[in-house]
Amino acid sequence: MPQAPAIPQATRRQHDREIVALAVPAFGALVAEPLFVMADSAIVGHLGTAQLAGLGVASALLTTAVSVFVFLAYATTAAVARRVGSGDHPAAIRQGMDGIWLALLLGAAVIALVLPLAPGIVDVFGASATAAPYATTYLRISSLGIPAMLVVLAATGVLRGLQDTRTPLYVAVAGFVANAGLNAALVYGAGLGIAGSAWGTVIAQCAMAAAYLTVVVRGARKHGASLRPDAAGIRASAQAGLPLLVRTLSLRAVLMIATAVAARLGDADIAAHQIVLSLWSLLAFALDAIAIAGQAIIGRYLGADDAAGARAACRRMVQWGIAAGVVLGLLVVAARPLFLPLFTSDPTVKETALPALLIVALSQPISGVVFVLDGVLMGAGDGPYLAGAMVVTLAVFTPVALLVPALGGGLTALWAAMTLMMAVRLTTLWLRARSGRWIVTGATR
Repeated sequence: MPQAPAIPQATRRQHDREIVALAVPAFGALVAEPLFVMADSAIVGHLGTAQLAGLGVASALLTTAVSVFVFLAYATTAAVARRVGSGDHPAAIRQGMDGIWLALLLGAAVIALVLPLAPGIVDVFGASATAAPYATTYLRISSLGIPAMLVVLAATGVLRGLQDTRTPLYVAVAGFVANAGLNAALVYGAGLGIAGSAWGTVIAQCAMAAAYLTVVVRGARKHGASLRPDAAGIRASAQAGLPLLVRTLSLRAVLMIATAVAARLGDADIAAHQIVLSLWSLLAFALDAIAIAGQAIIGRYLGADDAAGARAACRRMVQWGIAAGVVLGLLVVAARPLFLPLFTSDPTVKETALPALLIVALSQPISGVVFVLDGVLMGAGDGPYLAGAMVVTLAVFTPVALLVPALGGGLTALWAAMTLMMAVRLTTLWLRARSGRWIVTGATR
């Protein structure tokens, strides 16, 4: 982290207010998104095992596809926040519209691929003969909502860059409620089965995209910003997002390798791994909320040519990350006797999961700093470094993880490797933060 004088108390309080104002609504919006899949699962689950299995395969594919394009939110947040910091709101909106147009183009490309290839994609991912037709139906219909999903990502980035995380929270909550209601009505009321669930999700996602676009268009008219597609701006958005795409794919590869290794360890290990991974992901949402605040705040300071303010904000957010990690770690330790029975009654699975949960608890302070610095560097537009650092992390993690079953290690050893992965990320991000090379001021990087 860059060296800086001690932060005055008044400045710390200002940073704390900004972090809380941005992070708390961001956390609510992050948690609301996975509830879409949970609502679909709860409703479709009553149709039958084959339908639920088909939904599981299709929703996993859709979630992976959308998560790959999360750079639409990250890159847009940083670019818009810089423009806001420079005082140029029309350019900020214009920058955001470039991201939204890119989202629409990518969404159209995904539809063109998924519609004809859906049966083959489902087969590759190992759906059974009974589940495959349901997975194909759900995937094809839901793919029609992918452009809306990507617009939601990009527009969320626009609003975060404008220092507004409340609107995404309201839209996410309303979208969840609408999705649950539509699913119930179409699956059971209209008798459409799993197709009804897919259409309900598509309609809810389109409504969310429309709500976001209404807010963005209103802002564009207020500031006199053009809404027309600009080829140069769309290319710039794609170029800014490409390194973050590499980063995201590398991170996804880490998680896939970990799951594949756990599967080789045995049924109890993979079951325990899924429990531990679900908790790890939930904790990540809490820490990612601080990172989102970091993206917006750092981008604004750098756009305002305030390098000292960016350094001070970085330091304060690191302190928040450490504190949040300690609190979350203590909560995991305290809640583990209550947490495990929610997922399994198998004593072997519980026994296998317990040591891994303790490793997750101990590693939370590391995770807290990693997420914060990740957000700081994203807010600074330091995507190429983030991409390289994550590729290095993947290169270190992969052989270590693959050695776990070869050396007779179990799930505890695998999660020790996951902690090593986070420690490598911490090292690479900390070195970059200390160097100060990420501090590039101005309306554009």
